[in-house]
Amino acid sequence: MRTVAVVGASLAGLSAARSLRKQGYDGRLVVIGDELHRPYDRPPLSKEFLAGTLGEADLSLETDDEDLRAEWLLGARAAGLDRTERAVQLADGREVRADGIVIATGAVARTLPGSEGLAGVHTLRTLDDARALRDELAGGGRLVVIGGGFIGAEVASTAYALGLDVTVVEAAPTPLAGPLGARMGDVVSALHVDHGVRLLCGVGVKGLSGERRVDAVLLEDGRSIPGDIVVVGVGARPCVEWLEGSGVELDNGVKCGADGRTSLAGVVAVGDCANWYDPRAGAHRRVEHWTGARERPDAAIATLLAGGAVEPGVPRPPYFWSDQYGVKIQFAGHAAAADSVTIEAGAADDRDVLAVYRRAGVPVAVLGMNQPRLFTRWRKQLAATSS
Repeated sequence: MRTVAVVGASLAGLSAARSLRKQGYDGRLVVIGDELHRPYDRPPLSKEFLAGTLGEADLSLETDDEDLRAEWLLGARAAGLDRTERAVQLADGREVRADGIVIATGAVARTLPGSEGLAGVHTLRTLDDARALRDELAGGGRLVVIGGGFIGAEVASTAYALGLDVTVVEAAPTPLAGPLGARMGDVVSALHVDHGVRLLCGVGVKGLSGERRVDAVLLEDGRSIPGDIVVVGVGARPCVEWLEGSGVELDNGVKCGADGRTSLAGVVAVGDCANWYDPRAGAHRRVEHWTGARERPDAAIATLLAGGAVEPGVPRPPYFWSDQYGVKIQFAGHAAAADSVTIEAGAADDRDVLAVYRRAGVPVAVLGMNQPRLFTRWRKQLAATSS
């Protein structure tokens, strides 16, 4: 290969570029990113950066002496992929021809219909999002978080520490039931109540009120929750519209094999937009976690450079972490695969707990709250059992 184009300049794209050089590729490398910023770390955006304890320079994912010998096309949005010409088409009319292509375009935060143009309404996905929200939170007031997932919970925790009046609205009966299961989702989400943050569950949002600026969140049950600032944390959708008609198979993102290969030869996908096949589950899973974006590009690049001639391995069980109200939450595996959950250490009421999820007696997931050492041991055991 003489030219490889990496489409996406966040963690997954940067990890792919690093893997290319690490695995011996010495040809032309072009990294395309729709943001103007160099690669930066996203997890702190809802925590330390939002709280003002971490600066922008601290978010950089590149070291001072790192040189990938790459051409960086930043502020350039991918608009199409011409499989005949093997060219990535950009929104500004340019195109980048490449022998190999890595799709790493990530995901974009879902918005609330009708909130467009209403001041005080935010999503949190990018550095620019975080800048805008941080400036608003600095003024204090009443914050309503729509969505009790991890991003929403982290924003609520940060805002609480900053002294804001915080309400979290979650449409599901139990926040975090999807990733953690209902029982442990209830334990983790109880952190809000422990700290005096209002948690309203099992009720949907009808809309927002306000003329130029939001002043309340309207619920489906008729209630109105006053709010000076609203954060919408209702998930993300993969950024794959630019691939429609390209021949790359799409299904909840880019449909991939267990090694990131797509339906087009010479094209692999990594990161939040990639729906990889999971041999353990016998199904495809799209993993939106930092660790996956860091680890999986190694396998995808090996496949790309070998022309698909390598045997795909088994991806490690997905892992993610969250920091809320001073509690470190860690999770690995898939809760949905479990038929039982047992507490192995600590006490749920103390929010200091290690819980193991099993299926037919075999561990399939593990959750830790302020149990980093024990969690690490169980995570290693889980990876060994799953391989």
